[in-house]
Amino acid sequence: MESNELIIEVENLAKRYGRTTAVNDVSFSVRRGEIVGLLGPNGAGKSTTMKILTGFQQASSGIVRICGIPVAARPMETKRRIGYMPENNPLPEDLRVREYLGWRARLKGLRGRRRRERIEAVLELCDLKRARRRIIGRLSKGYRQRVGIADAILAEPDLIIMDEPTIGLDPHQIVMIRRLIESIRGRMSMVISSHILPEIEMTCDRVLIINGGRIVAAGTPEELRHKFIDRTIYEVEIQGETDTLKGELASLNTALTLESHEPPNRDGYFVARVRAEGTEDWGEALIQTLGQHPGFRLRSLNRRQPTLEEVFLAATRRSWDTLLPERNGDVSREQRKPTMAREGR
Repeated sequence: MESNELIIEVENLAKRYGRTTAVNDVSFSVRRGEIVGLLGPNGAGKSTTMKILTGFQQASSGIVRICGIPVAARPMETKRRIGYMPENNPLPEDLRVREYLGWRARLKGLRGRRRRERIEAVLELCDLKRARRRIIGRLSKGYRQRVGIADAILAEPDLIIMDEPTIGLDPHQIVMIRRLIESIRGRMSMVISSHILPEIEMTCDRVLIINGGRIVAAGTPEELRHKFIDRTIYEVEIQGETDTLKGELASLNTALTLESHEPPNRDGYFVARVRAEGTEDWGEALIQTLGQHPGFRLRSLNRRQPTLEEVFLAATRRSWDTLLPERNGDVSREQRKPTMAREGR
């Protein structure tokens, strides 16, 4: 199969609950083997979108295809092509890990040797072999998440959909889940919804940001930085006078300003944050100007990349001006603030 084969096709998707529009004219696609992150503030509509993708809810209008199959017309066929791990995965507390996977394998239509091979494969892949005989109700949160992922990939579906796969995990467990997702990269397409934005940035090939029921940004993290962040921050470790530094930055270019600085350390060096408006790279010019100035001793200069969180905030804030008039007219300033709390829809 071609790498550009479309596993998900969403065209003009809409979902309405009475007068409330949860999803409004959403269109996107996901290619085979691609990992896509779905982000959105509280009530943005992303959970509704995921439920429609998996066939748990019907759309009000629009088209959703999984592997070219329309979800609305053939929901059972599309469900067989999807592995789904919901947030707070409701696992049976009284079954052992292998018993549960065996039961799930039978529900997914796996039989005989094929079933045994797939159970052993996911136990190995998800590092669950030592826990195969343990009762699920006695497992840690991290192990339970791994059981959920094992279930999702058990029948080798074309598409994996995971809602908050790392929520509530400690840093070690998050790294383990990240490695697990990385190990199946390319074999299956994945859509991951998460409020832990650094995880999305490290894991996903592409990001979709949904706000007010619409896709307001789509692209790689680097593409979104260029689109939504119109400035660069340089962290300069330097020795000298801050007033002189301000003057030199202004002389070099009006786009450069001293945003903040820390107190000097014992050696007299301090870290200054230099803000550069626009996307032009000022690194070399700063090194030459500050490195050759007799009043400074330059130790280091680093260009700090905007985080995905900064991109997310910029994209959602920018979208409010166009989205609010179409939704509930009188929206307070508090409601306009994008939050990454758990979504209500």
